[in-house]
Amino acid sequence: MLKLNIIAEDKHCKARTGFFETDHGRVETPIFMPVGTQGTVKAVNQYYLDKEIKAQIVLSNTYHLYLRPGTEILESAGGLHKFMNWQKPILTDSGGYQVFSLAELRKLKENGVEFRSHLDGSKHFFTPEKVIQIQRSIGSDIMMVLDECAPYPCDYDYAKKSVDLTSRWAELNKKAFINSQPKYGHNQFLFGIIQGSVFKDLRKKSAEELQEIDFDSYAIGGLAVGEPTEQMYELVDYTTDLMPVERPRYLMGVGRPENILEAISLGVDMFDCVMPTRNARNANIFTWNGTLSMRNAKYKDDFSPLDDKCNCYTCRNFSRAYLRHLFIAEEILALELASIHNLFFYLELVLKARERIQLGDFFQWKEIIINQISIKN
Repeated sequence: MLKLNIIAEDKHCKARTGFFETDHGRVETPIFMPVGTQGTVKAVNQYYLDKEIKAQIVLSNTYHLYLRPGTEILESAGGLHKFMNWQKPILTDSGGYQVFSLAELRKLKENGVEFRSHLDGSKHFFTPEKVIQIQRSIGSDIMMVLDECAPYPCDYDYAKKSVDLTSRWAELNKKAFINSQPKYGHNQFLFGIIQGSVFKDLRKKSAEELQEIDFDSYAIGGLAVGEPTEQMYELVDYTTDLMPVERPRYLMGVGRPENILEAISLGVDMFDCVMPTRNARNANIFTWNGTLSMRNAKYKDDFSPLDDKCNCYTCRNFSRAYLRHLFIAEEILALELASIHNLFFYLELVLKARERIQLGDFFQWKEIIINQISIKN
């Protein structure tokens, strides 16, 4: 199993802080994982990701890496860590989310899923066994099982069939994992994914079935796919109580800064989302005083930093006026500077959450911070 060493817990909620160890380093929790889908975090080079943003772990995508550059290239390079020159931990999702997001390009079958490549239309078939094989070739520190993420809304019968399929695939994933070995000399962990849509009894069924198979740890999947935010929180609160205390709990694909803080209070340890980088590329900047839209004309002669409470590379060196100019002029540097800032903000947010949990006042701090960061400027 992947043990979470718990350092402190908040008395007023389920928030906890701790760490787990991988062969590529320690990860302190709660943690946010920048998304590097194709072996790169968009618009941010690895130096800034490590030295400035201080990312501890990144997420890459099995489906996309399988299509480009392909497992042969990855194996020739010695795995993704060497290929992308990133020596800290990597988590890979299984391609299961693409079953959901690329629904028009796939066919779901009992023994796997058939994809039609979004690149050239070629057909590919992912089985649970093949997904493990691909992730062995990638060499990620944490591998995810192949699952089906049910759409929202869906009826109870569909959600139940989805849970049953996910559990059957999970068994095959575990067998393939046991019957294979890491390729690059470092240990790999395998996480199960709890599904069940918005139905609590199905979430319970999924959690129990996966724990019977016994994975290194577990993730909550199938949320933040369109359901109301309050319902998402209710389901997260319910599901974390079903998950092992001594292993890290991962909420997949979430989310906005306020979502992360709320989920931490509900007992979640790990997060990923494309939001900080995607919003950055669209000139939307997260700050401790709310969100800025950098194309707004009011910033054209504003020579203050993006965020006077932030010490990131962008805020230390450039003004709002300059960043707005770069976006209006459609300069590539705008994407880099905005992405560096947004990712720094997310990593600083979880760092401060860790500190506040240790101080014992996380819950009170969270309420104040959410009000501040939710303002739109």
